[in-house]
Amino acid sequence: MILRAALVSTGLLLALARPAVAQDGDTATLPTADPAPPGFWQRDSLTGDWGGLRTRLLDDGLSLNLVYVGEVLGLTDGGVRRATVGEGRLEATVELDAQTAFGWHGLLLHATAYGIHGAGLSRCCLQNIATVSNIEALPGPRLFTLWAQQSLWEGRASVRLGQLAADDEFVTSRGAALFVNGTFGWQAITGADLPGGGPAYPLATPGARVQVSATPDLSVLGAVFAGNPAGAAVGDPQVQDPSGTTFSVSGGVFAIVEAQYQPAEGGALWGDGGQGPALKLGAWFHGGHFHDLRRAANGLPLADPHSDGVAATRVDDWGVYGVADVQLTHSGEKPEGGLAAFLRLATAPADRNLIGFYADGGLTWKGPLPGRPDDTLGLAAAFAQIGAAAAGLDQDYRQYGRPYNPVRDHELVLELSYQAVVAGWATVQPDVQYVVHPGGHVLAPGRTTPVGDGLVLGLRTSVRL
Repeated sequence: MILRAALVSTGLLLALARPAVAQDGDTATLPTADPAPPGFWQRDSLTGDWGGLRTRLLDDGLSLNLVYVGEVLGLTDGGVRRATVGEGRLEATVELDAQTAFGWHGLLLHATAYGIHGAGLSRCCLQNIATVSNIEALPGPRLFTLWAQQSLWEGRASVRLGQLAADDEFVTSRGAALFVNGTFGWQAITGADLPGGGPAYPLATPGARVQVSATPDLSVLGAVFAGNPAGAAVGDPQVQDPSGTTFSVSGGVFAIVEAQYQPAEGGALWGDGGQGPALKLGAWFHGGHFHDLRRAANGLPLADPHSDGVAATRVDDWGVYGVADVQLTHSGEKPEGGLAAFLRLATAPADRNLIGFYADGGLTWKGPLPGRPDDTLGLAAAFAQIGAAAAGLDQDYRQYGRPYNPVRDHELVLELSYQAVVAGWATVQPDVQYVVHPGGHVLAPGRTTPVGDGLVLGLRTSVRL
């Protein structure tokens, strides 16, 4: 599998020698009523229009999208052991516009499934909190989302019901989406603090979402999900729900609400044109029982040999967060061209959560090279502060007979990435990550020293089929 991913990556990388994909306005309009179809390198998908079948299906309201992401990642220094892994994910999404198909106004039906292969670098070798790759998951076929959405009041509101993923719509950042590390999607603080990682890749869960647009620039989203995507089972949530069809409604209730301000105009801070800022403020609540990370039920530290070894119970959990995307400069013809910045902040109670504070941010530059307006260069950092209770437990262990036990403090991820558009249907993305204090500075298995800081080198390819 590693060889296969490497061959695909190399082949697409060679395509960089070709000219950049033509942009709107680059070619003069020919005086004909039936313009020629785009060439092989310019079309939207590798396999084209399937002899007109795709267009006919779309005219009938049915769209089918296939995307394959493959990558090779190597842990060249640090971690538990050095290794090179290959992994990939085939994503199949089907959507039916019920109004076009059979006249039901405003109804959209959606399903997404994955075919995942390969081994993950975080799981096997680095043991960090912020998963190195946002496609890393246990291999196999998996249903992800399955829902129906009804638009209301001429599109000013919508209701979505079914198996949903919170990371599809909540806590998202247009700048962070460039990066490979999973924390730049569903933040490490929510993934680490919520049961089963919360309703996010690769585990969606039954739920309901409402979106209301108060003005063209201001909207509010709210959703309620089952509290644990893996159900009441104990252990690795992906092992407990390997196919994505558990449809668990157990584990309490997880609710999230987010206000979004995204003006259509506003442009870059410096220069004409560009995208307006995107500002988001949200909060989440989980109604359930959580373990105190330092205290036992009898009031003693969990590390104390005289404690009963049963963690004290905390009722309910919550967190707040904010997201900001701002375009700094504008260049080129496209609104997103130029330099942009993003920042996301989040916090949660430290007595019952592994991560008490989280921040990530970075810079992206679309069109950094002459003649390649669609390429994007990015530099980002993510910081996860270990909560006071978890760090205090480590200090207690040092006091009660484990002087070699490290005290967890934080995990820091630095990522440098360049996404090159080599065809209308393909990108190639070299990537470098450096992970400081993997796991927050945890003890390496079978050793008396912490897991070493990790350097990861990778190459990702993405192809629309």
